[in-house]
Amino acid sequence: MYDAPYQFEPLLPSLAKQEPLLTKAHDLSRSATQLAGMPIAPGLRGLLRGMNSYYTNRIEGQHTRPLEIEQAIARNFSANKELASRQRLAIAHIETEAVVEQRYSGESGGLLLYSPAGIQDLHCELFSRLSAEDRVTAEGETIVPGELRQREVKVGRHIAPAHDSLPGLLVRWSQYYGDIRRGETALLALAAAHQRLGWIHPFIDGNGRVMRLHTHAMLSALGYTNGLWSPLRGFARSVDRYYACLADADSPRRGDLDGRGNLSEQGLVAWIDYVLDVCLEQVKFMGGLLDIAAMERRIAACLTFEEESLRSGVRREALRPLHYLFLTGGELERGEFKVMMGLGERTAVTALSALIRRGLLKSDTPQGKVRFGLPLHALRFYFPSLWPEAEADSEE
Repeated sequence: MYDAPYQFEPLLPSLAKQEPLLTKAHDLSRSATQLAGMPIAPGLRGLLRGMNSYYTNRIEGQHTRPLEIEQAIARNFSANKELASRQRLAIAHIETEAVVEQRYSGESGGLLLYSPAGIQDLHCELFSRLSAEDRVTAEGETIVPGELRQREVKVGRHIAPAHDSLPGLLVRWSQYYGDIRRGETALLALAAAHQRLGWIHPFIDGNGRVMRLHTHAMLSALGYTNGLWSPLRGFARSVDRYYACLADADSPRRGDLDGRGNLSEQGLVAWIDYVLDVCLEQVKFMGGLLDIAAMERRIAACLTFEEESLRSGVRREALRPLHYLFLTGGELERGEFKVMMGLGERTAVTALSALIRRGLLKSDTPQGKVRFGLPLHALRFYFPSLWPEAEADSEE
C-alpha cells in the first residue's frame, strides 16, 4: 500500500517531455486571455454554473436534467426522493463554484488553493451545503465536510494510499504545485495536480467533484476564464476518455524509457495533453458563440421566432437594447429600454412586459432596471450547441 510521497512521482513530466505540452499551453494561455477580456451579461455566469453542475453530476453518474436544475434553483424540488437529492447536490455545486471563484481569486487565491487547507475547504464548502440525509455514501457511510478519510479504499484498479499518510502526501502535493503559479507551466501543473489529487484520494467521497472544482477555480484564479468557460463541459462530453486517462496516469512506470518516477510518465503526459485539448476546445467553442456580430443575428432570430411563431408579445424592435445589454453586461432603466425600441408608449410597455414574462429580460422589482436574461428556451438561438440537453428540455 502506498504511504510515501515519492510513490506518486513524477509530479510533472521531464523538461524534454514538457516541450510540446508547453507549446499547446501557450496557445491556450493566449486564446483564453483574449476570451476572458470580453464583457458579458451577468446572467451568462449563472447559466454556465448551472451547466457545470449538470456536467459534474453527469460525470459522477448522478444525472440531473437541465429543467430539473432550473426548478431546483427556484426551490421547486421533485417529490422523488432520489431526484430531489441530486437536485440539491446540483445547487450545492452552483453555490460552491460562485463562492470559491471569489474566495480564491488572483495569485494569492491560487496559492491557497494549493494548500491542504484549501482542498479541505473545497470539500467542506460543497458538502456543508447538504443536509445530513444527503451526506451519505452509497455504502451508508456519513460524509463529514472537509474531513480526510479515516479508512483504506480502492477505486477501480487503484488502491489509494494509506489513510494515515494523507497529511504528508497533501503537503508534498501542495508544496510542489504551489510553487508553479505563473506562465504556461502553471497550466501543466494544474492539469497534473488534478490527476495526482485523485491518486491521493483524500476524502471518503466527493474526490472527483473536489478535483474538478479545484481545476475550475485555479483557471479562474489565473485569469483565464472570467466565468465564460470551464473544462467541466469538455470532461463530461468525453467522459470515457476522462476516466481512462486518469486511470492510465496511475499506472506504474513501464520500463526505463518511461521516466524516472514510480508512476508512468507517459500516462501523465497523455493526461496533461488531454486536459489542454479539452480547454482549448472549450475556449474556441465559447469564442465562436460570443462573436459580437453573430450574437446580434442570434438575438434577432430569437425575437423573430417569438413574434411570428409564438406570438408571445415580444417585438423585433427589442434587438437594439437587448444587444446593448448583452455587450455591456449592465442594466437599463425601463424608460431607456423603451426609447431604444422606438415604439409608441403603449406598444413599448406591452413589448417590455412580454420580454420579462418570457425571461428574455430580468428585473429585481416590478419597476426596477432590466438586464439581459438567458432562459433555457432561448439557448438554441443565443448559444446553439452550448448545452444541447437544455435545448431539448425547453422544447418539450
